[in-house]
Amino acid sequence: MEHTSEAPEAVGGPRTVPDVFDPRLYAAGIPHDRFRVLRDHHPVARQEEYELLGWPAGPGFWAVTRHADVVRVLKDAAGFSSYLGATQIRDPDPADLPFIRRMMLNQDPPHHGRLRRLVSRAFTPGRIERFAATARLRARQLLDAARESGPEVDLVRAVTDDYALLNLTDLLGVPASDRGLLHSWTERVIAYQDPDEPPVLDAAGRPVNPRSPARLAEMFAYARELAAHKRARPADDIMTTLATGELRDAELEMFFFLLTVAGNDTVRSAAPGGLLALAEHPDDRRALWSGDIGMDTSVDELLRVHPPVLSFRRTATRDTRLAGVPIAAGDKVVVFHPSANHDERVFADPHRLDLARTPNPHVSFGDGPHVCLGAHFARLQLRILYEEVRASCAGLEVTGPPRRLVSNFINGIKSLPVRLEPYAPRG
Repeated sequence: MEHTSEAPEAVGGPRTVPDVFDPRLYAAGIPHDRFRVLRDHHPVARQEEYELLGWPAGPGFWAVTRHADVVRVLKDAAGFSSYLGATQIRDPDPADLPFIRRMMLNQDPPHHGRLRRLVSRAFTPGRIERFAATARLRARQLLDAARESGPEVDLVRAVTDDYALLNLTDLLGVPASDRGLLHSWTERVIAYQDPDEPPVLDAAGRPVNPRSPARLAEMFAYARELAAHKRARPADDIMTTLATGELRDAELEMFFFLLTVAGNDTVRSAAPGGLLALAEHPDDRRALWSGDIGMDTSVDELLRVHPPVLSFRRTATRDTRLAGVPIAAGDKVVVFHPSANHDERVFADPHRLDLARTPNPHVSFGDGPHVCLGAHFARLQLRILYEEVRASCAGLEVTGPPRRLVSNFINGIKSLPVRLEPYAPRG
């Protein structure tokens, strides 16, 4: 069913406000046509939050779609709080909110800054650069195995899922044998709207929030056991740094959750999206392969056109105005990253892939105090992966439609069938 809402008609613009809440929309790709209407005529648009996929209806929210307004919301933590209602569109159960607020992602300055400083010490440049050699070898091995399995392969299953997950286990210091646990926990949290990940129901038949204490108990128990192991046998990994630092046990558990889910899914979502864009634009890919275009600008442009995160929620702390629209204290305000990344007011010809685009002020890693803590680590992994694809494959050809995640939060690709074109043997 098509959901729309009515709004005062903008000058020369349509009265009907497109719906961008329905997670099923994103299974067909980013709804750029809807975002364009919103940016042009309803840049801060009221959205109905109807009952969907077993989840109850909510009070509705404001969708923010222009780049300037998205940046304003993300930078103004005093006016648009991560703490009041957390950062997901749907309101958490009031009983779960104190628990959810323990996560850095759902805190405001100054408490957020303290936790961020403690954890940022673990992401030392030396540690990340030492990790790069391992990531490169892993990318090479996964690509070699994919090419040996046959000319056609699902890049998600054969390469990008394991690449992201095994890189994360290395950085955290999780045994590779436990990567299946991390994968299942990530799926539970990220894919809860997708029919491939059926919700767990409570006694009344209602879906249980995957971020609730009950659903995270297993992960938290594992985090405590791993921390105890690292204190007894310290190693050069992030969990050792966190377990032997100033974090309280409850904070450590939440960081393990955040790093497991966000640290895995950022690269896991961005990598196949970037490879799909290269496959769909062979002239641009050839320019990158030949060295005519630099890899660093290419990584950022691929992130711009395929941001790993679709939306983040804030809650207005006071009555204010945004793009001329009155916002009341307590209102939900949701920024949409792919819309901001395609705002014609900031990006020339935004729907054209321009691997040399500079400047490129995309918001794929957010902005303001909550800008992605692992952005450098994610860019490094993506650059290494694309370099290894370039070294091992003359080209990429999509052989079937990609399957996308049903989600209004994560811009995920569940499968990407491609043909990896080998280089001609040297004679």
